[in-house]
Amino acid sequence: MKIERYKQKKKKLVIGLMSGTSLDGIDLALTEIEGFFLKTKVKLKKFSFYPYNYNLQKKILNLCNPKKSNLNLISDYNFKLAKLFADSILKFIKEINLTSKDIDLIASHGQTIYHSPPLGGKMGNTLQIGDISVISNLTGILTVGDFRPADMALGGQGAPLVPYVDYLIFRNSKKNRLVLNIGGISNLTYLPASGGLKDVLAFDCGPGNMIIDCLIKIFTKGKKKYDQNGSLALKGKINFKILKELMKHPFLKKIPPKSTGREAFGESFTFNLLKKYKLSQADFLATLSAFTSEAVYYNIKKFIPLKADEIILSGGGAYNNFIINYLKDKLKVKFYLSDYFGIPLFAKEAISFTVLGNETLHSIPNNLPSATGASKSTILGKICLT
Repeated sequence: MKIERYKQKKKKLVIGLMSGTSLDGIDLALTEIEGFFLKTKVKLKKFSFYPYNYNLQKKILNLCNPKKSNLNLISDYNFKLAKLFADSILKFIKEINLTSKDIDLIASHGQTIYHSPPLGGKMGNTLQIGDISVISNLTGILTVGDFRPADMALGGQGAPLVPYVDYLIFRNSKKNRLVLNIGGISNLTYLPASGGLKDVLAFDCGPGNMIIDCLIKIFTKGKKKYDQNGSLALKGKINFKILKELMKHPFLKKIPPKSTGREAFGESFTFNLLKKYKLSQADFLATLSAFTSEAVYYNIKKFIPLKADEIILSGGGAYNNFIINYLKDKLKVKFYLSDYFGIPLFAKEAISFTVLGNETLHSIPNNLPSATGASKSTILGKICLT
C-alpha cells in the first residue's frame, strides 16, 4: 500500500502547494523530508511560483463574494483550480527533470474562498477548493489536502495551521522566539524557550498585505499588484486620527485563539474606507500600512506573555520596508528573515504544508489546540490514493 511504502522510506520527496489569501498565484515547494515529529528534517530542493492572470484572479475573488458567486461557479472552479494545480505540478516536475514516480507525496492547502471561525459556541466552517481527488488522479501522486476541517470539527478555528511546523523547525531551548508571517493576513507564533507544543501561542493579528494590495490595484487600475518594498507608502504621511479609528476594529482586541480573512479585511472593507476617508493615494497607503503594522504591534504587546529575544520574518510583507521599519522602531528586538534558518521566506508556507502532509501520513496529530482552540489534538487532512 502506498502509505506503508511512504512511511518506510528514509527520505521522501514531497511537493507542497499553497495558494493564499493574496490570490497572486501558486507556490510550489519540493522538499526532502526525513523523520517525523521532533525528529523532522526538511530541506528545500526547489521552489517555483506560477502567477494567476488578472482574469483568473478576478474570478476567484468573485467566488469569495456572496453577491457574485453561486453554487455552479464554486463547483466548477473546485475542479478547474484542481486541474490548474495538477498541471502546474506536472510542469514543475518536468522543469526539474523528475517524473511523477519520483515524487512521494503532494500536500495541498487548496484555495480558501470562505472561512467562518466558531462564534458563540457554534461550530465554525471553512471551504478550500481545488479538489485533491482531481490533483491525485491527474498527477498519479499520493495527495493530502483539506487540512482545516478536522480542527474545526473539534471547535477549533481551523487556523493558523503553520505554527505546528514553526515549533518543529524554530524552537530553541534558550531563546523566546516570535515567528511573524505577513501574508494577506498577518499571523504570529510565540515559541517560549524550552517550551513544549502545549506552550505555543499562535493567532492571526489582523490584515497583512491584503488591504495594501487592494489599494495598489485600485490606484494603478490593475497595472501593479503590490507596493514594492513599501516605497509608495514611505512617500506618504500617516493620518493618526484615521489610524486610531481603524484600531478600534473588534477583531484586534479579540482574545486568542482567533483567525480572520478576506471576510473581515477584504475588498468590501477597503472600498468602504475609500468612500469614508478623503486622502491622497500616498497618505492612504501610509495610513493603511501603519494599520497593518500597529495591529501586529498591538497583538504582540497585548497577548504575548514574555518579550521575544528574536523575531523571525516570513511572507511577502517581510520585504515591505514601511511595515518592518515601523515594527523595528516599536519593538526594539533583533529581526531575522526565515532564510537565515534555512527556510526561504517566500517558500515558507508551501514548505510547511509538506511537513504537515508528512505528519498526516505518519498518523501524527498535527493541529495545535493552544493556537486554534480545538478541544484536542487530531490528525489533519484527507488522503487520496490513485
